Amino acid sequence: MGLFIVLSILPFFPFFLVYWGMYVWKKDKRTALRTAMDVTTFFLVFSVSALFNLTFDSNFGFYLTLLLILLALGFIGGAQNRLKGKVDGGRMFRAVWRMAFIIMSFGYVLFTLFGLIRYFMQQM
Repeated sequence: MGLFIVLSILPFFPFFLVYWGMYVWKKDKRTALRTAMDVTTFFLVFSVSALFNLTFDSNFGFYLTLLLILLALGFIGGAQNRLKGKVDGGRMFRAVWRMAFIIMSFGYVLFTLFGLIRYFMQQM
């Protein structure tokens, strides 16, 4: 449990560890990057949820994150169904998961900066 907490607090560590490990193993930067993104998204979900809870003094962060991921799955699944007549579940989940990586990375940076600014303002 302690390792999970550390990796969730600092989600860029698992990114670099997985990227390095996959690159050494497969010798392919694209595969290493995609795998690192997929693994890091898991830690970012918990990290951004906790930062959201701290920023807004709430307990809703994790549920909001899950709700947004489920909504994105629904929208992308509906678009796939309209365009192709069928839904490719693996492709849909992969698209949402990688989109979540980008959004969660931005949220992590934003909430961290906001928390630091708020902390320093309280110290003055």
